Amino acid sequence: MRAPWPVLYEDNHLLVVVKPAMLPTMGVAADRPSLVSQAKDYLKHKYNKPGNVYLGIVSRLDAPVSGVLVIARTSKAAARLTDGLRRRQMHKIYWALVEGRIEQPQAELVDLVRKDDRHRRMHIARSESPGVQEARLRYRLLRAVGPDSLLEVELVTGRKHQIRLQLSHHGHPIRGDRKYGGQRGFAEGIALHARRLAFMHPVRGEPLEFVAPLPASWQKAGIDEAASRG
Repeated sequence: MRAPWPVLYEDNHLLVVVKPAMLPTMGVAADRPSLVSQAKDYLKHKYNKPGNVYLGIVSRLDAPVSGVLVIARTSKAAARLTDGLRRRQMHKIYWALVEGRIEQPQAELVDLVRKDDRHRRMHIARSESPGVQEARLRYRLLRAVGPDSLLEVELVTGRKHQIRLQLSHHGHPIRGDRKYGGQRGFAEGIALHARRLAFMHPVRGEPLEFVAPLPASWQKAGIDEAASRG
């Protein structure tokens, strides 16, 4: 069986894929497609596995976000990847097309954030608020794209909706992200793409690094694979 999305790497312990925009990672009703349900079906048919297929999601991508995602195929791999994520040994790089021109070539953003479970979103918080967490990211300006700016974003912490919230709070919402103040549309989902993922193999201990190709929606916005060099 052919996978419904690009597979970047596959062995007995891991499955590394490129998630398309608008496909939830998990946590939706059984009658709705998700990356996890599709991956289980793919592995079940490819390897003729009886019964349930185990998959461990170490970190998710929001439904409107595209890009590289690692899935653990064993509980041992899931536990070790989760530990590596907690120790900040998993390196994540995103590309974000944001509204407005950014003049500063690079910066670090540090904010306090809190969850709003009722409205399924995050908010910037004051230090005295209960349940606050620090959100930290670094960005580098790749180039201007018309009236917008293309950023390479490195996550230091991994809070829910972190990149979307912080960039919007600092005056540059992501294209297509109406939830966090975006005014301009994007061809599919939002203009946030998990570009690169690097980590140690949870069993063999060797370094792995993966780069997710850009979806066609980015090319329609005038951004190609050479954008980081321009």
